[in-house]
Amino acid sequence: MPNSIDLLPLWEAPNQADLLLTHEAIQPFIHRTPVLENASLNAMSGAKLLFKCENFQKIGAFKMRGAASAALRLSPPEREKGLATHSSGNHAQAVALTAQILGVPAYIVMPHDAPRVKVAAVEGYGATITYCENTPQDRQRTLDAVVAKTGAAFIHPFNDYGVIAGQATAAMELIADTKAVLDVVMAPVGGGGLLSGTALATRYFSLQAETWGAEPRNVDDAARSLASGQIESNVSNQTVADGLRTNLGDKTFAIIHKRVPRILVVSEREIIAAMRHVWERMKIIIEPSCAVPLAAVLRYPELFAGKTVGIILTGGNVDVDALPF
Repeated sequence: MPNSIDLLPLWEAPNQADLLLTHEAIQPFIHRTPVLENASLNAMSGAKLLFKCENFQKIGAFKMRGAASAALRLSPPEREKGLATHSSGNHAQAVALTAQILGVPAYIVMPHDAPRVKVAAVEGYGATITYCENTPQDRQRTLDAVVAKTGAAFIHPFNDYGVIAGQATAAMELIADTKAVLDVVMAPVGGGGLLSGTALATRYFSLQAETWGAEPRNVDDAARSLASGQIESNVSNQTVADGLRTNLGDKTFAIIHKRVPRILVVSEREIIAAMRHVWERMKIIIEPSCAVPLAAVLRYPELFAGKTVGIILTGGNVDVDALPF
């Protein structure tokens, strides 16, 4: 186990001091990922785009930040019984690797149709996988049974203030490592852990930037929730952006409703095109969920013209045998 700083549990949305301490505490668990710019994509969008490349993060996604933050808030006796979660992939990998680093067991509930590359990675980190049907109800029911059997601590994929504080550190680094003054910081939204964390980091550490979200039109519950003022749900979860199929939680919604003025929606075709642009122009691998903010920039050029925009590239765990383009 690395020499890490134990963190106190968070019972309310993290403040600036909480985020600073979280960032310090999770250093043994994360990489400081680069911020990249691409002239071709700038020209295509009419904006200055600065990409925070969390596809280069440990486990290939930003989720490592939140998992480490939440685990470090458990007491040693709680931690020793192991970590548990349900996830289709990236959060599963993050919890599995966090547990491996801490030297404790990991128990992961995954849907039968989770991407193969993500299942293989979870297995590679030594976690015990229990499969379930790909519905929120069956995920939770299966997880409850695993927790009852093992006594492991549940680390929620997004609706947890410790997780939110960890995810906020990606935007903190983006803001700190960017010389230009940002007008907008963008993140995709599924359950809302990254977007709510990004909104808090932007509020505390940026001079003028707003946080905007981006979401597939096929699973646009967050955009509808922002419009209605209450948590909405999706009838279907059919989108190529498999990491964004989840509905908001009460904690993430409360922060997003207060701090995020705009969530833009894009089509499946636009997501796939944006993903391909990044592969071809930036020469880096990103997964479909990761491409949603760029798709929004390209879909709504009038909103971004002349602006400096920070974009969280969330991850690169894609099955290269099943590319959407």
